[in-house]
Amino acid sequence: MTALFKIILVAFFVGITSLSAAAQTTVTFTDDMRDTNGFALGVFEGGKLGSLGTRLDRDADGALAHAIAATGFDGKSMKTLLIPAPEGIDAKQILLVGLGVVTGGLDDLTYQNMGGDAAQAAIAAFKEDFTFVMDIEGAALAQFGFGAKLGSYYFDKYYTAEDRQKSIEALTIVAANYRGAQSMFRGELDPVANAIWYTRDASNEPANVIYPQSFVDRWTAHFEGMENISIKVIDEEEMLELGMGAIYGVGRGSKRPPRMMIIEYMGGTDGDAPVVIAGKGITFDTGGISLKNPPNMWNMKFDMSGAASAVGTIHALAGRGAKVNAVAIAALAENMPGGNAQRPGDVVTSMSGKTIQIRSTDAEGRLVLADGLYYGDTTYNPVALINLATLTGSARAALGADYGALFSRHDDLANTLLALGEKTGDTLWRLPLNANHFKAIKNNVADVMNSGPGAPGASAGAAFLGTFVRETTPWAHFDIAGIAYSDTASPTKASPGSRGFGIRLLNAYVKAHHEGK
Repeated sequence: MTALFKIILVAFFVGITSLSAAAQTTVTFTDDMRDTNGFALGVFEGGKLGSLGTRLDRDADGALAHAIAATGFDGKSMKTLLIPAPEGIDAKQILLVGLGVVTGGLDDLTYQNMGGDAAQAAIAAFKEDFTFVMDIEGAALAQFGFGAKLGSYYFDKYYTAEDRQKSIEALTIVAANYRGAQSMFRGELDPVANAIWYTRDASNEPANVIYPQSFVDRWTAHFEGMENISIKVIDEEEMLELGMGAIYGVGRGSKRPPRMMIIEYMGGTDGDAPVVIAGKGITFDTGGISLKNPPNMWNMKFDMSGAASAVGTIHALAGRGAKVNAVAIAALAENMPGGNAQRPGDVVTSMSGKTIQIRSTDAEGRLVLADGLYYGDTTYNPVALINLATLTGSARAALGADYGALFSRHDDLANTLLALGEKTGDTLWRLPLNANHFKAIKNNVADVMNSGPGAPGASAGAAFLGTFVRETTPWAHFDIAGIAYSDTASPTKASPGSRGFGIRLLNAYVKAHHEGK
């Protein structure tokens, strides 16, 4: 390779990695209905208009109400329809947005989905700035704005043609009584939306941009200036000193060494046990020596989604100043088939002292979490320990893209998380974890094996993780292999890729059960 070509190649990759992501969409609440490229107008069931809609109708001498009636738009929740703006209204087009019954009574998730769906429809229709005109208020309006911000997210960072860019800089929501919604949005919801945005960005990045150290660097920058935050990073040398042979073994085949990132948010009472959230952070998974099927390997950049959601949850809590102590542990490695990579049949010693026979180097996520969970459990004595991981194909096969798989030895914790999943949209389905699953991972060479014939997939993976958590610690495992990312749009996720799964659920769990306790 010539020196000139080397310089060009380095410049190319520096250019790629230095491209900045699109700024987060700013949501502004106001009562000032200004001129705009287009209005997204809330309409109640039966085509009824609220006070702001009536004001627009007066400007059009009744033509707006006539147009709504003529189209047959019924105003039901999650319905939208684009119509030309009648003469007298300072806009080219109006997007009708169904708000449901006048009396409201819809749950938070419905308003979030309504906002996200409307934002996506408005962005597609107007392409430029537009204004929501909403005759709702209070918590409903705040939740609508939250959903609109999530729904407006699009990972278009690497598009070079302007006509392919789908992100927008700002959303304006006009409402007569907006101040209560604005306060709730800024204090409670926008910090969660910001965290989900950062999480999606990190998960959607290609593996030449996000790897263990750059994951640490990016999230360190996101936490800069936030109160009650301290960050510790364990590098490969300290891993060896601490006996973390499981995570070190996964990362040793890559030129990009493993890291364990620990973010402490101590917003609660001094001395109170924290909630600990751990995440699998395989920034790219080739399968190692047990090489994956190459045609589907490209999306293994998402194998760090659990770590991104764990860290993102702490960012959400810190962003809204939650009165709680909480810790995120991101167990980060790149699983590569290099000359120094571990092999099937190797035996490694985890931080707990338990030995592990490597039956498949492609069952690597449970290895990095073995050390991450043991570290979190024994260091912090947590009031609850929850982990997220894109762990097994069998969880994806069982539950598809509708649910994350939930495993736990603790029924109260499991039932709480299941209920909150339904409320927040981060839905879970509980799968079995019993003594037979722990027997399935026993090994005749080492204490346990990370995979093997007869081991029942997702449940065996959960049992492996549970081996490194004390039975007295309230613990839950989310296997999010089927739901962490998707190319299918949903109301609060337009962009193909990461969902930022788990942040809304875990934020709600902490708020309801641990905050201010």
